[in-house]
Amino acid sequence: MKVLHVHAHFDDFEFVAAGTFEMWRRQRGADFSGRVLICTDGRSGHQFRTREETAVMRYAEQAESARIGGYEFARLSRPDGEPFAEARTLTTDLLAALWHAIREFEPDYLLCPPLPLDPLAGVHPDHVTVAEAVRRVAYMINVPHAFLDEYPVADERQSRWIKTPVILNTYDAYQAGANGADLAVDVTPAFEVVAAESWCHQCQIREWLPWIGRHQMPVAENLTAWQEVLRRRFARQARELNLPANGMHEVFTVTAWGEIPSAEQLEQNFPNLLRTPEGDARLRTKLKRWSA
Repeated sequence: MKVLHVHAHFDDFEFVAAGTFEMWRRQRGADFSGRVLICTDGRSGHQFRTREETAVMRYAEQAESARIGGYEFARLSRPDGEPFAEARTLTTDLLAALWHAIREFEPDYLLCPPLPLDPLAGVHPDHVTVAEAVRRVAYMINVPHAFLDEYPVADERQSRWIKTPVILNTYDAYQAGANGADLAVDVTPAFEVVAAESWCHQCQIREWLPWIGRHQMPVAENLTAWQEVLRRRFARQARELNLPANGMHEVFTVTAWGEIPSAEQLEQNFPNLLRTPEGDARLRTKLKRWSA
């Protein structure tokens, strides 16, 4: 199984899918390949470090998280090889680069941020742009001539067929109150790995995020204190989504942007799923309607 996680920033992955990646890695071993694709260069998110210093530091922090988690990571680059400074505007370069990165990895599943359904929901502009970019490019994943101006080929008569992945949205704390979930993965067994990976992002969790004040996040002085912060975050999410309070869950919503899966496929492929008769029925009804 190959899974591509696409998000805007260094550290976004650890808060929404790191536990599920770890559960897959434990379940499937060498048969699982996970890649994290970051769509910005990380320069903007700090209050007292220079942009250049911040970019270098955040890249190194993500590399250490990837070492702990055993996943690949890449920074999305423009067709000319330069990174995207930010993802606040949906541009042809962004769509082309994302199209190229997805075709190069050819994932079975693609995880990305959600688009807000409620106009009163809060948003992070970079998250929304990345979500919209994935939705816009999804149909074109298997259109080999879609971005030939940006990525020319030697012979346009020779094309490789690329499968379209199943595309799921992750949870987004910026849309508090407007999140939903079709799948809830109990990542409690992977909690220590999630904590260790997210703890790598020191310039964010100990400097920037407490300063900006959007996440009710105190400054954790050590890993033990950080684990308590994470437990409280999982608890808030559980209350918002009406999930069991005695577990830690990462949640995903199935979209019709890519391949439409069967309920059986999702149940087989996603580890440690929280199952309820009501939730199973809703998901089956949704997928049956889309595949009809």
